Amino acid sequence: MAKSTAPRKNATILDVASAAGVSKSTVSLVLNGSPLIKEETAARVREVAARVGYVYNRRAAQMRSQSSNVIGVVINDLMNPFFAEVLVGIERKLVEAGFITLMAHTNESVELQTKVMQSMREQNAAGLILCPALGTPATLVKEVQAWGIPLVVMVRSLGKGSYDYAGSDNALGTFMATNHLLEKGHRRIGFLGGQSGAVFNDRLEGYRAAMKKHRLKEHPELLCPALPTRQGGYEALQRLLDVEPQASAAVCYNDITALGALAALGERGIAVGRDFAIMGFDGLLDTAHSNPPLSTVDIRPGALGEAAASLMLERLSKPNTARLRYVATPELLLRASA
Repeated sequence: MAKSTAPRKNATILDVASAAGVSKSTVSLVLNGSPLIKEETAARVREVAARVGYVYNRRAAQMRSQSSNVIGVVINDLMNPFFAEVLVGIERKLVEAGFITLMAHTNESVELQTKVMQSMREQNAAGLILCPALGTPATLVKEVQAWGIPLVVMVRSLGKGSYDYAGSDNALGTFMATNHLLEKGHRRIGFLGGQSGAVFNDRLEGYRAAMKKHRLKEHPELLCPALPTRQGGYEALQRLLDVEPQASAAVCYNDITALGALAALGERGIAVGRDFAIMGFDGLLDTAHSNPPLSTVDIRPGALGEAAASLMLERLSKPNTARLRYVATPELLLRASA
């Protein structure tokens, strides 16, 4: 006599196993997406589970196993589309591996960052991917490691330490951008945007190295720190244009700063690419459609996000492996602005 598979209230995993003619462990493996079960068997189990009305409680399973399929991702500035592109790369890679992302935005607040990371810890996140807020202490790495949760730091490093990191060669990128402008004959070149932190210091170092290579004296008045935003770039470019003798080009801390600078140049009636050259940094997709299209240092944000996720997946599968690092090699994307 065939086992009944009519829907029942509060069907259990044992009901599914009995109706499908398999063991409880086989049902569990199928529901967790294990590749160890033949697809024919897995399909039968899924079909029976749907027929008897079994609903898989993933949260309860995670509590039983003390594991999770959630990766916490903490971003410092979601207003910058760079991080949206990074997040797409992270999520794409994690979804392929059966994980989901729990994202939080700190708006450069170390206090808020602490709160959201503690919350993700309480939610039993399997790992944390963090772009640190400005002012984050290097001791955060050891604190999170003490929690027993894998940590990948991305974009902004937290100094020396045995933590996994995904970022780019910032100094090389701005060296390439500045060197390109110098080889085009520019000598009064500004550096716009950014204010502090490891990324700012590295990018400013690359700018200075290119000037030094060409045996040019650095002019402090051409350095225009500002918030790394459109408004920051707009205001920094206005300040730069008021310096005499006037600059003929600028290397920007990031693409968003450069887009703000383009707006300021337009207001002044200055033809970008002819009367003034602008270089961005990041490689945002939007830079291909600015007016004019922006030349930039491309570090492939989506690929960087995928790399950060890959480091996390490798750490989860091999907890005792040595420190993992990904450093994107920048490339120049030369367009009409320079």
